Amino acid sequence: MIHVVAVITAKPGMREAILREFRANVPNVLAESGCIEYGPAIDAVGAGAIQTSFGPDTFVVIEKWESLETLKAHAAAPHMAAYAAKTREMIATRVIHVLAPV
Repeated sequence: MIHVVAVITAKPGMREAILREFRANVPNVLAESGCIEYGPAIDAVGAGAIQTSFGPDTFVVIEKWESLETLKAHAAAPHMAAYAAKTREMIATRVIHVLAPV
């Protein structure tokens, strides 16, 4: 199994617009072969001192894939290219961590 943690920071005030496009694409991704989990998350309210906040412009995508091959196929999927084209100008930074369990 492969885990992915993608940290997406929107240009100021654009997070909700990106999340709308993201949510519209989620059913396409969940239908992909090898997709186990795929969804966005934002800072939890009220976590207190244990939390290091990402802030109001950032969301994190939590993903699980059966293999690197299925993740690579996901990255090359036409619906991902369409999502990227719709959101490219709204994104300030994007950091993707691809992880293997130990």
